[in-house]
Amino acid sequence: MPELPEVETIARGVDARVRGREIISVWLGTKREPLQSRPEEIVAALTGSIIARVHRVGKHIVVDLVGGSDASDKSVRRSREKNKQSASSRRQWLVHLGMTGRLLVSQPDVPVAPHTHAIVQLDDDREIRFVDPRRFGRLAVLDVADAETNQAGSAGFVGPGQEPLEISVDEFRALFRGRRTPIKSALLNQSLLQGVGNIYADESLFRAGIRPKRQAARLSGRELMHLHDAVQTVLREAIALGGSSVSDYVDADGVKGFFQLEHKVYLRTGQPCLRCKTPIRKIVLGGRSTHFCPHCQR
Repeated sequence: MPELPEVETIARGVDARVRGREIISVWLGTKREPLQSRPEEIVAALTGSIIARVHRVGKHIVVDLVGGSDASDKSVRRSREKNKQSASSRRQWLVHLGMTGRLLVSQPDVPVAPHTHAIVQLDDDREIRFVDPRRFGRLAVLDVADAETNQAGSAGFVGPGQEPLEISVDEFRALFRGRRTPIKSALLNQSLLQGVGNIYADESLFRAGIRPKRQAARLSGRELMHLHDAVQTVLREAIALGGSSVSDYVDADGVKGFFQLEHKVYLRTGQPCLRCKTPIRKIVLGGRSTHFCPHCQR
């Protein structure tokens, strides 16, 4: 499943390519699983809108939309987009990639891949395509006014937990206070820290020198400080290298990432630790494969 660095990479790539473009039409496939909102609701929300911004919230790609089909003149819509980019958008298009989802910006003459569930045509003839072979991804639209009614001060979709790249050390420590679950499981709890998945939990725990099975509540303040630093460092390094391509992940242009070349423990079972040469071990924790060094992590 794409995690925070992969989703961030895709969101940045899509934003750089389509920000300010008008959505001319929307095609949705016949499979119901990817659609969290009604098909007609998605089509109505997107058609005629201007893409003000594409960004990441947790593991979601969020497309801020302004204008819409009520603005018939193209120049008027462009003016609205310019004036409203800094304000709350009226609607948002939410994309969750699930296990195998891809969000690609394509030229119209590029063959449509199998398992394409949505094609959004832009005013320059390019297309945003959502492809998902396993259909665990989700597409939805959100009215920001409704979101603000439910979440005071919100500028739309905010996700269930705190952002790992924004959380302070003190807030990070508070997340795990009194929690008796293994620290690896706590890191994967999206209601606590959204966006961290299996890869980056393993890599962060290795860098912090903490065994994944240790109870979260028993970690010292110093250990949590090191873990906070490790999580943010690993995520930033992964973003800089375009994420980890260990399965189906590619960016908005269909290009693989490179951070998998920097993995210290993830999927390195039996290989020597790059620090101490002890073989990397694999266990199953909370139903998830977990990789660690028995010597470097205490």
